[in-house]
Amino acid sequence: MSASPLTVLALVDDPALQAAVDRWLAGQERYRLERCEPGQDPVAELERRGDSIDALLVQQGCLTPVQVQELSDRSLLLPAVVIGVMSGRVDLHEAEVHLPSDQLEQLSYNLDAAVSRFLARGSQGSLGNGAPVGDTALSDRWRLADRLQGRLGLAGVFYKRDPSRFLRNLSPGDASELLQSLQRTYRDYLIQYFRDPAAANQALESFVNTAFFSDLPITKTIEIHIDLIDAFAKQLKLEGHKGGFLQDYRLALLDVLAHLCEMYRRSMPPDLPMQKATSAS
Repeated sequence: MSASPLTVLALVDDPALQAAVDRWLAGQERYRLERCEPGQDPVAELERRGDSIDALLVQQGCLTPVQVQELSDRSLLLPAVVIGVMSGRVDLHEAEVHLPSDQLEQLSYNLDAAVSRFLARGSQGSLGNGAPVGDTALSDRWRLADRLQGRLGLAGVFYKRDPSRFLRNLSPGDASELLQSLQRTYRDYLIQYFRDPAAANQALESFVNTAFFSDLPITKTIEIHIDLIDAFAKQLKLEGHKGGFLQDYRLALLDVLAHLCEMYRRSMPPDLPMQKATSAS
């Protein structure tokens, strides 16, 4: 565990949402939460705080397009989790992570993912936010990357996961709440899969982020998929509809498994030496 947690600035106007955020980040050694009070100028606040802020937690709609552009112009864009509806829309930059307000049990895991995604895409110059790509912007980006790596001990793109937050190491109550939240995320994903691919992709990423950082067993992922498809089939039968088309949602499961495999692949340091066997077969 890092001795120097990352500082997250919350841009949240809704008091009830702020209370929920406080609850799910309480006791997290990995992150220290600070607030930008409603009415304060978030651009000026981020500029004033400078390098003391490492990531953002943004309620959807709290930043205007003008403010987002100002953050980009001043090289103040940071890893971000956007709390709100899975609309497929980009609110700040393409490395942001989206999380509905009824799924905040996954907040700390999605903060982990937001940092990783930002570093990966920023290093490739692909944040897609219209940010300037001159020497100053690149210098700021590398400085932020060095700071994040120094504080959390990143290994490659994805930093080391915290075993204390693995599903199997949570209390029974916390594990149950996390699983129920993941089921809601997966349900959102399935509902949007053929209807709105962009929104479905945000839900997929949210699910996969939490599955990876919580070390959710692959068998549990498959179980969540099967249980939801069975529930959909029963509902359709009650309503007098045929459910043969539900077989097509096997593609959705394959997409999830493919994304998970990619996250595990990219989490391995590229220069990890191969270990020779120490015992005979």
